[in-house]
Amino acid sequence: MEAKGWIGASLPRREDRRHLLGQGVFAADLSAPGMLELAFLRSPVAHGRIKALRRPGSAPVFAAGEIGPITLLPAGPDMPSFRQAPYPPLAEDVVRFVGQPIAACLAANRFAAEDLVAQCEAEIETLPALPDVAAALAPSAVALHPGWADNRYASGHVKAGDVAALDAPLKIRRRLSLGRQSAAPMEPRAMLAVPDRRTGELVLHISSQGPHTLRHALARMLGIPEARLRVVAPDVGGGFGAKNRLMPEEVVACALALRLDRPIRWVEDRREHLMAGAQAREHLYDLTLHATRDGIALGLEGDLWVDAGAYALWPTGAFAEAGMAARNLGGPYRIAHLDLHHHTVATTKPPMGPYRGVGRTGACFAIERLLDALADETGLSRVEIRRRNLITQQELPRVTASGLALDTGDYRAALDAVEAMLDREAIAARRAAGERIGVGIALYTEQSGHGTAEWAGRRNRVVPGHEAATLRMHPDGSLTLLTAIQSHGQGLETSLAQIVAEELGVHPDVVEVRHGDTGLSPFGFGTFASRSLVFAGGAAERAAQALAGKLRRIAAQLLQTEASEVVLRDGAACAGPASVPLADIAHAALLRQERLPAGEPPGLEAHVTYSPPEEGGVFSYAAHAAVVRVDAETGAVQLLDYCVAEDCGTMINPMIVDGQVKGGVVQGIGTALTEELRFDAEAQPLSTTFADYHLPEAAFLPEIRVTHLVTPAHSTVHGAKGVGEGGAIAPPAAIAAAVEEALADFGARIDATPVSPRRVLAAISR
Repeated sequence: MEAKGWIGASLPRREDRRHLLGQGVFAADLSAPGMLELAFLRSPVAHGRIKALRRPGSAPVFAAGEIGPITLLPAGPDMPSFRQAPYPPLAEDVVRFVGQPIAACLAANRFAAEDLVAQCEAEIETLPALPDVAAALAPSAVALHPGWADNRYASGHVKAGDVAALDAPLKIRRRLSLGRQSAAPMEPRAMLAVPDRRTGELVLHISSQGPHTLRHALARMLGIPEARLRVVAPDVGGGFGAKNRLMPEEVVACALALRLDRPIRWVEDRREHLMAGAQAREHLYDLTLHATRDGIALGLEGDLWVDAGAYALWPTGAFAEAGMAARNLGGPYRIAHLDLHHHTVATTKPPMGPYRGVGRTGACFAIERLLDALADETGLSRVEIRRRNLITQQELPRVTASGLALDTGDYRAALDAVEAMLDREAIAARRAAGERIGVGIALYTEQSGHGTAEWAGRRNRVVPGHEAATLRMHPDGSLTLLTAIQSHGQGLETSLAQIVAEELGVHPDVVEVRHGDTGLSPFGFGTFASRSLVFAGGAAERAAQALAGKLRRIAAQLLQTEASEVVLRDGAACAGPASVPLADIAHAALLRQERLPAGEPPGLEAHVTYSPPEEGGVFSYAAHAAVVRVDAETGAVQLLDYCVAEDCGTMINPMIVDGQVKGGVVQGIGTALTEELRFDAEAQPLSTTFADYHLPEAAFLPEIRVTHLVTPAHSTVHGAKGVGEGGAIAPPAAIAAAVEEALADFGARIDATPVSPRRVLAAISR
């Protein structure tokens, strides 16, 4: 896309310089005088009653009730039917998963703290484990939480039309599943809680995606005013959702810092993260697709279950996961009849949190696998079956059967574009030479920037329907943009500077972007759900427009003209041949107010709040294609090619968009092929190191090729849409389809992820 001004320019990410030079500052880099290190005694069993805690002498070991007064917060949707399971910072009477914190141990360094943990022992009476959804919903299953009739947090129903009345000639039923995953960011969680004796604040430095909402929850749990709690997120080494929920370790660290009046630091190790951090995915589907013999999908019915683990994480619990999956099962297809029941189930596993592509990765996997089955049943190609069912550009905007308001786009154009990227002749030649080559295609829509109506409709306890921005110009003409979103890999410091620069006619290098500090930035909700560009970008644009208006008024006074005649460009205010540098205007506004127009107040600062007008969000979308080679003797899958044709509206910075898409695809490849948190029959974790939990390796990845369609949104800043999650949504569906096609002569079906060699061989044997 050709750049017009700074919008559309592929500027290098300014964040990269400090990281490439090793000058980034992460929470684990921080320390404070008198600091104590924190380590946790964790439960060795999945379910049991704590009978006693043995600890050495007078060592600083704290159990539940000893860290200070704590108020547990309800989590999950604000509706009576959602069963509550508040997550205690330290286990009280019962442990409900392996790795749940039981006691907090403090020492001068982490090694001594872990030695202290080794000297402690919890006596636990073992109770029955609930290792999966089937065990949790069995008639004989124990109730995991007191007062629950069964082990469902909640169930829901998405219904449209009348599936029962369809009498469709084809009914295709499939049971499909998505493996359990860890977000596995490069930087695990880390925090340092420091009492500030000068201000009376507790300052929490933490690797977080949303400092303001975290401050709100922590203050409520600790019983202190929010004004006395400052949350600072320095550089954050990835989040992907795992750093956007209240977790017990941060409550314990803050409570002990308050109790002891000393700095407390905790840095999560990888084993802790894989064993006890927020987990994700693990969907199970039992669906029937109703269709005509010429390949038209008419209706979809069935059930889906999500294994949400032992507790609901504040604020949303895992309820959004199942609900979003059910609402997105129709994908970008013209399916008018739905009868879908979704269930959020409690098991003796770590709690579920959000992870890149919440709900939609499973929904995409399910509907795309069903469409592949429909193609095979009708004899149509898998490309043609999609072309027949995709919503056309002429049918947009369109409200889907599940109530999603799809806005702008051309889904068929994306399908045609990704098909054109494939070298079908080369693929055919390799097949003719005896290689087992398969091609898989998948499409999705990505709801981004959704606002108040969408979140309130989900009955969220926190409704992230707005963002704020404060923009200041300093006496030398440089600018500072304060925002509450959090950049942890998205390049937002660069993109937001480009938006401000476009409005003010300056170079982005003069715009400093500051975020991640509740004592500095305006209130906001942070970075998640593909919302930051829509919300924070909209707020930045509005703030820049407000500041530009004042600059024009002052310039008109200095240039002896009308404000309507003033244009901002190249760091100056221009009116015809005359101009004045913005630095001179800033000097007048801040240091020489006698030069201002009559009635114009001094200062150059704009503060705005912004809510997008399309409260249901705007929808990016893409078509993905995967080419694989399968070894039928070993079950090994080699990814040969991966293509993406995506549309996120106007691209503020195309290079950053490419990075977001490719990074998401790599995570989706992990979902598809390698990543799985496995548990035994007693819910003991079997994947607690990277030797057991396999991330995709760069040496085995093909070049990920991306082409862009551009269909601007009607209501967002410059027509841009969110693109943070999309890359991770489609790879499991596309890769599973490719593997299945490569094994077509066996009649093998691929209905589960990850598509490991073990599963490939099992599919062949079936």
